[in-house]
Amino acid sequence: MTATTVTTVTSNRTAAATGGAPALVVVAHGSRDPRALSTVRALLDRVRALRPALPVHLGHVELNAPLLPDTLAALGDGAAVLVPLLLSRGHHVKRDIPEAAALSPARTRVAAPLGPHPLLVDALHARLTEAGWPTHAGPDHAVVLASAGSRDPESRADTARTAALLAARLGVPVVPAYASAAAPTVPEAVRTLTARGNRRVAVAACFTAPGRFATECAAAAPWIASEPLGTHPSMAHLLLHRYDRALDGGGEFNAVKGARGESTCGSAAWARPATTEPALAR
Repeated sequence: MTATTVTTVTSNRTAAATGGAPALVVVAHGSRDPRALSTVRALLDRVRALRPALPVHLGHVELNAPLLPDTLAALGDGAAVLVPLLLSRGHHVKRDIPEAAALSPARTRVAAPLGPHPLLVDALHARLTEAGWPTHAGPDHAVVLASAGSRDPESRADTARTAALLAARLGVPVVPAYASAAAPTVPEAVRTLTARGNRRVAVAACFTAPGRFATECAAAAPWIASEPLGTHPSMAHLLLHRYDRALDGGGEFNAVKGARGESTCGSAAWARPATTEPALAR
């Protein structure tokens, strides 16, 4: 699915394109690197430009203001769709964000994380091309997909799926690797590919913004390393796509464990407990 396709589909959803629609709350992780916050704010400006009437807010899991509970508190009992600015499932997506939403007065739904999805692959491919990836890769080319890492097996499954989608796009091997909490590391993946005869190994940054992990992974690249995904247009389209999927009730919605009830799937069914969209590549 291309950014153009998603734009065409979402432009027909008048409820999400006019005033009174549930707010979009983009949930970023947070970082001590000041470039991360400025990058996320610039990305949200792109989202606002695509959907001017949609209220767009930012909340962080940690490290940066505003924190997610503060953003939700400011919404009062209004309706909101929380879209994680995260690239796979994991503890933040499955527990931290839904629990923060369930404790707030806002009526919320939690969308799927951004990956895996073809739009994410669009952004990864574009960043690699900017870094010098050739139009026609040879048999000695390969890619290490560098991600933050998680102990959650579903997070690793999502990253592996993104790697498979990127491999199909590029026509070369793509090995997922991690900056922390999972194996292989980026240097290990580079060594594995080199031992297989791949002399041109690129590192693709599967990170939303600059930070320590992205910097460390890029330093391990033996050839080229792409920049974080940042404000690439496909990222803005993907945030809106996840918002629309959650708003339309695409897929089955489950109440947070221990919540007071379950919501239904209609666009008017804004139950107090947060509900979560399955993290599928749609």
